[in-house]
Amino acid sequence: MKKGFRITNREISWLQFNERVLQEAHDDRNPLYERIKFLAIYSSNLDEFFRVRVASLRSLLNLKKAEHKDLEIQPASLLKKIHQIVTAQQEMFGKIFTKQIIPALRKNNIYLVDETQLSEEQAEQVRRYFSEKVLPLLKPVFTAKTTIDPFINNRSLYFALSLMPRGEVKISEVAPKERSIEYCVLEIPSADLPRFFLLDKKGKNQYIMFLDDVIRLSLRQYFVRHEVLGAYSFKMTRDAELHIDDEFEGDLLTKIQEGLGARKKGMPSRFLYDPTMPPDMLKYFSKYFKLSDDDLIRGGRYHNFSDFMGFPNPGITGLENKPQPPLQHRDFAESRSLFPVIAQKDVLLFYPYQTYDYVLQFINQAAKDPSVIAIKITLYRVASNSKVVAALKEAAKNGKEVTAFVEIKARFDEEQNLFWAGELERSGVKVLYSFPGLKVHCKLCIVTRLERGEKMRYCYLASGNFNEKTSTIYSDIALFTADSRITKEVKEVFQILGRKERQAEFDHILVAPFTMRKFFEKRIEKEIKFAKEGKRAEIIIKLNSLEDSEMIEKLYEASNAGVKIKMVIRGICCAIPGVPGMSANIRATSIVDRYLEHARIFIFHNGGNERYYVASADWMTRNLSHRIETGFPIYDESLQKEIRQFIDIELKDNVKARTIAKGRNNKYRRVAQGTEKIQSQIDFYKYLKTKHKTNA
Repeated sequence: MKKGFRITNREISWLQFNERVLQEAHDDRNPLYERIKFLAIYSSNLDEFFRVRVASLRSLLNLKKAEHKDLEIQPASLLKKIHQIVTAQQEMFGKIFTKQIIPALRKNNIYLVDETQLSEEQAEQVRRYFSEKVLPLLKPVFTAKTTIDPFINNRSLYFALSLMPRGEVKISEVAPKERSIEYCVLEIPSADLPRFFLLDKKGKNQYIMFLDDVIRLSLRQYFVRHEVLGAYSFKMTRDAELHIDDEFEGDLLTKIQEGLGARKKGMPSRFLYDPTMPPDMLKYFSKYFKLSDDDLIRGGRYHNFSDFMGFPNPGITGLENKPQPPLQHRDFAESRSLFPVIAQKDVLLFYPYQTYDYVLQFINQAAKDPSVIAIKITLYRVASNSKVVAALKEAAKNGKEVTAFVEIKARFDEEQNLFWAGELERSGVKVLYSFPGLKVHCKLCIVTRLERGEKMRYCYLASGNFNEKTSTIYSDIALFTADSRITKEVKEVFQILGRKERQAEFDHILVAPFTMRKFFEKRIEKEIKFAKEGKRAEIIIKLNSLEDSEMIEKLYEASNAGVKIKMVIRGICCAIPGVPGMSANIRATSIVDRYLEHARIFIFHNGGNERYYVASADWMTRNLSHRIETGFPIYDESLQKEIRQFIDIELKDNVKARTIAKGRNNKYRRVAQGTEKIQSQIDFYKYLKTKHKTNA
């Protein structure tokens, strides 16, 4: 069978995932404001897709035609398919917003109005807001009156304006061809002001207005010397790749800093425009910004729907999900210090079901504890006002030996990570920076404590970042342990990060790119052996993305041998389940719900002696071969049971789960509901609340 029939294209699979997000916006079982948030997430996802994946594909078009033969994909045909899919999704998006969301808002007495729908009293309120808040931020650029092209910031919002100098003759009396039309670019200052403006209530009715329309209403009072013929919104999406050569010589940090500047000047990958823009005006700006026909994408009157994450709720109950306050863990709930608890037993945490405060408590206690002599940590993405960083700075101030590995190649967080790295260095923290050719994506912290004259090590290993903000919306798993089998090897990982070792032997934890791939291959081969011996053989995998062709082929081999494989894959799934003779024993589902499924879990039946692992890595080539990642075993049987309960509930989900339909079309369909509804993100919260019997 040809490879193309054995593996789904990565970009197409990702677009299928984003369509599942869009389906949640369509689902009227979700509260109204949650549906609006799913529209925002869809929009944000699509922006990043064009900035990174589409931009990368378009860079392949610059290769010579002879070189295209060596590619696994033909970029031109794939780009055409992508645009077809996105166009269909955008039409679906528009219908959901106009035919479902807007009417539902009205039923709740919430009215999203434009500049043509205001009473005179409301118009006056809007004009005051414009004069006081908006006008000082406006900087129009007339395209014919500057020798320097106005730079269009990535993802910022703009108006393309057509203007005509005011004269004695009425514009309506001047033939279009005889008009002296000028074009102007005006940035909508949504980075400095809220995207939505709340007007005063009228009785029960709440009126809300786009910032775009606040400006539209006031354009004529702003351009006093011109008549405004039209205002059409647009935005530019640019190539977000840094295009840094990862040589071993030279200062990589300097390269990253230079790359940040280059990103802002990236090549366009999408020009999204208001479809009511006149053709001659579109042609003018296409030439002005040096765009190709492939760059031009019909949008709507408004762009950047990701701003709907902040759509204001005027205080109406029932429009959002019922909150699930993070739970305490019974092993930590009544202990002042975490170290004695961890010394006695391993502790497993599930975010955001349980509180992330224990991570902050762990680092803060280490910072203040006189017995602690050293803290080492990896930082990939941290919060904007990071309490983790604050604790590390305090630890250094208190004389602890603090080492932080900061990954400055974390996409879209490079600038912030550089800022925090500088803050840490100025506080006395030893900062290690990125490796050439590798990203460090593992999530580790090790605290060394002197106890009775000997060094005792306490470790934290997780599937998610040291980020208290994302911990409330990302579903992750973390382990606190003092097990010497694990702590010894975590120490060796930091030896590698500190360039003191190039490679080390690992018997317990899994470390990419050194041992992780081989370990998983051996585990799959062991299940194949059990199946061939007629014994029960089973693998359960939970990932964000499954893309690596070698691992997929290994799963196909296991399926053909009789191994039962169950997968929960949130995003990209390039494997094709359910195909006779290839993947008949593979079942794949995807869960899209209130939390972003982010944990990676691996369970191998192992002849009845099950093996459990959690990891920071997906099964993507980049994770297994081009990043430093870690996976860690769960040895404690009671913790294994918790993970098993977690995964079993997810496998039974029939509310938010979708399964890939059998065959090569790889379409996702909702899991059929039985008599009992199971929504895993609700039911697992209830399970933990009952099991730990602690307060939220």
